Formats: sequence, structure tokens, C-alpha cells
Amino acid sequence: MILRLKCSSKFYNPRRLLNHKASSNESSINYCATIVRQYDYENYLATLLLSKTLRSPALVVRAFNAEIARVQDQTTDPNTAALRLQFWQDAVGVIFNQNSANIPANPVTQELNKVCATYKLPRRYIERLVSSRAGLLKAKYFKSLEDVETYAENTVSTIYYLLLCIAGVTNVHADHAASHLGKAQGIVNILRSVHVSNYHKTVCLPMELLMKYKISQQAVLRGSDDENMRNVIFEIASRANSHLEKARKIEVPTICNQLFLPAIAVDKYLNKLQKKNFNVFDKSLQLGSPMLPLSLYYRRLLNKY
Repeated sequence: MILRLKCSSKFYNPRRLLNHKASSNESSINYCATIVRQYDYENYLATLLLSKTLRSPALVVRAFNAEIARVQDQTTDPNTAALRLQFWQDAVGVIFNQNSANIPANPVTQELNKVCATYKLPRRYIERLVSSRAGLLKAKYFKSLEDVETYAENTVSTIYYLLLCIAGVTNVHADHAASHLGKAQGIVNILRSVHVSNYHKTVCLPMELLMKYKISQQAVLRGSDDENMRNVIFEIASRANSHLEKARKIEVPTICNQLFLPAIAVDKYLNKLQKKNFNVFDKSLQLGSPMLPLSLYYRRLLNKY
């Protein structure tokens, strides 16, 4: 026997509940957007130009990436950083074990759970974003430029693989382009993080190159600019530019052109670095480009990256 309870409209309003749910969801997306805007501004600008159906899930993925990427910047204590990364690793485990009741009450994890379920995102990509940061936390430095490339592949390229999954693109050429673009952007991120790394008394430039040009870690931490230092930066920037050019030469499905828009910011930084004669310590390199939003919008109109 089924008992039907009589609900008073004073206490029960289906429309109000639906509006509340929509409002809550919108609030979580806005939270994710705020995280990306604050900590990953250039990618935020590019994400705003995505098609409406791609924009929200892309912001969620980038918010998750921003949260784990900034763990090392939040503390100088490696144990604290490891614990914070473990929180995100555990959250990923809960999400893919489909245990919704135990998902942390965090807007990013809540929205990531929805995106992973809706778009069937591969677990290995999400876990790779966390494990690669944990690996760098233990290693503390890059031995070679190849190590930097591997790190860029596991972090930045992986983001593009996830965006391709969201867009429903299963194309080997798109994956190949995403790999090269991610490596280019990841290497540029290392160059741009020299100032931040110096603040934390760590050297992010590959040790083999520093040894090749007889540059000490202390010289890097002091921000010493000389010909040998510029040779190191030139080699690193050249590798990034090579990956960027390879990515742009690959013919990809049309929808990929909007996903790969961050290439514009990478190109701008490398050109600016070249104009500064590869002095990575030049303070103007830390300033954003006021023309970047317009450049991104123009390339989006052309549907090119």
C-alpha cells in the first residue's frame, strides 16, 4: 500500500527547488571560473571564447588543474604540499569509484564529478595531473630538458587531451597536435616560473643545461643575467618554439582550433623573450599583454590558433 502525502504549497514548491538547484550549480561554475581567472588568466581568456557547450566543463577541468598546480606556491613545507595533493588524489579516487556521498564539499570536486560522469573522462588523465605534481615535489628539480618535456606532457598536454574528450574528438592528429602544444606551453610555463621558483629557493631550469654553460644554482637564484644564462634560455625557448611550430603544422578537426587558442599566448611570450635577447629575468616579461584578449578574439574569428 502506497501512502501519498499531501504537500502544502507553503512548504513545497517544485519550481523553487529546481531554481535553487540551478542557482547552486551556477554558483559552483562561477567559483571554478573565478579560480581560473585568478590563477590561470591567459587560459581563462581563451576558455571564454570556447563554444557555449564546451565552456563550462572546460572551466571545471582548468579549475581543478589550477588548484593542484598552485599547491607548491601555497607553502614552502613539502610535507604540507604533499598532504594537499593527497586530498585531491583522494577526491579523484572517490569520483571514479562513483561514491557521490563521500565527494568533498568543494565546488571544484563537485563539478569535476559531474563533468567526469557526463563526458566519460579517462581516469588516467585526471590522476596524471595530480601524480605529476607529486613527482616534481619529490624530485625538486629537472635533470634535463627532456624531463621538462615529460612534465609538460603529463600536465599541460593532458589538459588538452581532456578538452578533446569533452569536445568528442577522437583523432590521432588532434592528439599529436595537443601533445606538441602542451609541451610548448609547459616549457614556457617553466621559463615564466623562474621568478616564483627563486622566491621558493628552488631552481626549475634543467640541471644539464646549467652544467653545460657552467652556471651555478646560486646564479639562477640571484637572477644573474649574462651570456651563458641567455644561452640556456635560448635552448629552452627554441625547444618550446619547435613544439609550437610542429603543432601548428598538423591538420586537425575544425573544433580543435578553438581548444588550442592558448597557443597565441605562448607565441606572444616567446616573441617577447626574443626581443629581450632571452633575458628571462627582464621584469617586463612578467607583465600580461594588453593586446592578448584582442589577439585571441581575432584568431577565434579566423578559427585558427
